[in-house]
Amino acid sequence: MTLSSWIIGLLGAAVIAGLAYWKRSLSASGFAAAVIAGTVLYAVGSLAWFGTLIAFFVSSSLLSKCKQKAKSAAESTYEKTGRRDAGQVFANGGIAVILCLLNALFPHFLWWAAFVGVLATVNADTWATEIGGLSSSEPRSILTLKKVPTGTSGGISLAGTLATMAGGLFIGLCAWLFSLGSGSAALHVSFGWLLWTGLVAGTIGSLTDSVIGAKWQWMRRCVVCGKDVEAATHCSTKTSYLRGEKWMNNDAVNMIASLAGAVIAVLATASL
Repeated sequence: MTLSSWIIGLLGAAVIAGLAYWKRSLSASGFAAAVIAGTVLYAVGSLAWFGTLIAFFVSSSLLSKCKQKAKSAAESTYEKTGRRDAGQVFANGGIAVILCLLNALFPHFLWWAAFVGVLATVNADTWATEIGGLSSSEPRSILTLKKVPTGTSGGISLAGTLATMAGGLFIGLCAWLFSLGSGSAALHVSFGWLLWTGLVAGTIGSLTDSVIGAKWQWMRRCVVCGKDVEAATHCSTKTSYLRGEKWMNNDAVNMIASLAGAVIAVLATASL
C-alpha cells in the first residue's frame, strides 16, 4: 500500500465515476461514494478488486440505460430510480470494500471468495432487474408462483433468471481476468473456480434478494391504480402502507442479499 497506489486509485475512480455522473448514472452523493469505494479497493487491494467492482458498475450502468422507455412503467414503482445515490452505491459495494479491508488486515483467500460472491450477487440482481424488465411475459412471485405485474418486488421470470445466471458468470469471468495481473498469488485461482463461484453465489444471492423483497421489504400500495410499489407517491398521489418494516428498503435488501452471496461463495469454495 503506497502513496502512488492511492493516487492511481483516486484518479481512476474519479475518471470512471465522473463519466457516470456526466451520463447521469450517478448523483453527486453517488459520485463521491463511488470515488471512495474505488480508491480504497485499488489502494488497499489491487487491480483485481478494483477492476471487478468497475466491471459490475459499468455493466449495470449500461444496462440501466437500455430501452429506458420500455422499463419506465416498472421503474415508476421503485423507491429510487435513475441516478444512483450514495446509499445505493454503498448498498451494492460497501460490503465489498469492507472485505477488501479485512483482507489487508488479516490476509486470507476466503476474503477474495466472499468479495466475488458479493459482486456476483449485486451484478446478477441488477442484470435480472434490467433484462427481466424487458420480458414480454409477466413475472411470477418467487413465493407463490402467481403472476405479478412487472417491477413487483420478488417477481421472477425466465428471462430474468437467465440474466441472473449470466450476471454471476460475468463477474466470475472479470474477476479471473483482473486477477491475472495481480501480484498476489492468493488471487491466482482457476478459471473454473471463479466461474463456478460467480454462478452459484450470484444466482442464490439474487434469489435471496427476491425472497426478501417478496416477504419482508417495505412496500406501499397506490390508492389510485392499486399497484404494490416501493415509492412514496404513485399516480401523483401519496401511497398507503402495505407491509414490511420501514428500514427494510431496497438498499437494505440488496445489502442483506450481498451478505448471503458472500456466505454462499465461501461455501462454494469449500465444495471444490
